[in-house]
Amino acid sequence: MPRKARQKHELAIYHIISRSSSEVLLFRENSDKDYYLMLLKRYSDKYNSSIYAYCLMNNHVHIHLDPKGFDVSKFMHSLNTAYVRYYNMKYERHGHLFQGRFQSKILDSDRYNLAVSAYIHNNPKDIPEYSGKEEDYPYSSYGIYLGKRKDKLNLVNRRFIMGLLLAKSDENFVQKYFELVNHQRQRDKTDELKNQASIKLENEYISGRHVILRNTPPKEILSFVSKRLDHTRGCNLAWKGKQKTINYRAFCAYALRVLSGLTYREICQSISSITISCCSQLCERGYKLLNDSETVYSELFDELVNNAA
Repeated sequence: MPRKARQKHELAIYHIISRSSSEVLLFRENSDKDYYLMLLKRYSDKYNSSIYAYCLMNNHVHIHLDPKGFDVSKFMHSLNTAYVRYYNMKYERHGHLFQGRFQSKILDSDRYNLAVSAYIHNNPKDIPEYSGKEEDYPYSSYGIYLGKRKDKLNLVNRRFIMGLLLAKSDENFVQKYFELVNHQRQRDKTDELKNQASIKLENEYISGRHVILRNTPPKEILSFVSKRLDHTRGCNLAWKGKQKTINYRAFCAYALRVLSGLTYREICQSISSITISCCSQLCERGYKLLNDSETVYSELFDELVNNAA
C-alpha cells in the first residue's frame, strides 16, 4: 500500500519529529546529542534555514524548523543520513537507525507556531530530575530562550517567536514565554496542538521571515555566475570548452542545490563529467567557499539569494 504523500509548501514552517527504531536508542551518550546539534547547525547554515526550537530525547527529537523555502525532505535526509553514518561507525553497526521516515506537520498559523514551540520545550517534563525545571535540560533550547544558557553554536533563532509574542524587550519576552510554556504544561491533551495556545494575541503577527524561492532555473544560475566571475576575476570561465576551476564548479553545484532545489543527480546533468559522490563533495566545497577569504563567493551568493527572494 503506498504511503501517504508528505504535505509541503514552499513557504511553510514545520514541526519535525524523528524517532529511532524501537530496539535502539537514538542517542547513547551526551556526545551523540552534541554531534547531532553540530549537524543541525551545519545544515541549517548550509541550506539557509532557521531553527526556532529543538529538544533531543534519548529515542526521538523535536525540531521547530523553518527551511525558508528549502525542501524539508532534502534537509532532513541530509541531517539524518549524516547522523546515521556517524552513529553506525561509532558503534560498529549496520542498517537503519530511524523508525521509518520523519514526521512533519505544517504550522499554518501564529497560534500553532506558539503551541508547538511550548510543546517542544515541555518535553523534558517526564524526566524526573527535570520535572518542573524543564529549562535546565541541556539538550533543549528552552534554557537558551530564557537566557539561562548561552547558545554556543549560535543555532537558535528566537526572533520569530519574540515577534509572535509582541515582546517589547528581552525581559518582557522571557516573562511572556515562560508563562506560555507553563500554561501549556498544565493542559492534558497534546494531540491537537492547534488548539493549545490559548495565549491572547493583540493582533496577528506580520512575519518578517526572509523566505527564499528555491526555483531559480539552473541555466539562469550558471549564466549569472559565469558572467559575474568572469567580470570580477578577470578570466574566462565559460562553462564549456574552457578549463574549469574546482572552486567555480563547486560554487555552481552548491548554488544549484540550494537555490534551484536540485538533487545531486539533477546537478550532475547540469555540470558535465561528475559523479553523484563527486557532486556531494563539490556542494560541500562550495558551501565552505562562502566562509573563507575568497569574499567574492559570499558576495555572489548574497546577490543570488536577493534575486531569488
